[in-house]
Amino acid sequence: MVKITFGSIGDSFSVGSIKSYLSEFIATLLFVFAGVGSAIAFSKLTSDAALDPAGLVAVAVAHGLALFVGVAIAANISGGHLNPAVTFGLAIGGHITVLTGFFYWIAQLLGSIVACLLLKFVTNGKAIPTHGVAVGVSPFAGLVMEIIITFALVYTVYATAADPKKGSLGTIAPIAIGFIVGANILAAGPFSGGSMNPARSFGPALVSGNFAYNWIYWVGPLIGGGLAGLVYGDIFIGSHAPIPTSEEYA
Repeated sequence: MVKITFGSIGDSFSVGSIKSYLSEFIATLLFVFAGVGSAIAFSKLTSDAALDPAGLVAVAVAHGLALFVGVAIAANISGGHLNPAVTFGLAIGGHITVLTGFFYWIAQLLGSIVACLLLKFVTNGKAIPTHGVAVGVSPFAGLVMEIIITFALVYTVYATAADPKKGSLGTIAPIAIGFIVGANILAAGPFSGGSMNPARSFGPALVSGNFAYNWIYWVGPLIGGGLAGLVYGDIFIGSHAPIPTSEEYA
């Protein structure tokens, strides 16, 4: 059963909530800067050659490590979502209110945009790479790929961070979340790009002015994240008191 709670203006504009938004902005900025920056660096080092297996591994590792750090540095303040799909999945399970989640989205999107603007500046105007389906891959196939890999990500978030029975497992949540993102990029990168994150795709699309197929990286991750919230929240957590506070992971 969906456990969505709308929330109140007072809660969403409390000092703690505003600190959470700032935390999400900073952590998402750092994550996107490292992730997109790794793709730009590969392009520079290979004179704009096509992504090869070694490059795919490097980009996947960079994203995994950056997300691990981003979640870790924000977990005690905002919960370390860094991703509208994660926020949506947790809202489905009642772990964050809809109104607060909306402001999380704004902070995450702004963090991604600023990261890409900074990358364009410090790389002397290098092109910002955007997500898109590979040649020979249909938009629908790319959409399904994004649904599956985002389900895996948000399911991991629930299992290691949001589940009230997690116990000491919560201490490795940032590592597990970083690992699943790195692994998913290795699997999906050559097909859908392996986004799992609307903010990660939106910032580059906006700064580059290229929104081709960007809808895939909103619809797919939101469906995947929502499904993970429904499955893990209903089957494995069951009935629990919603915790729309910044003191928990969500």
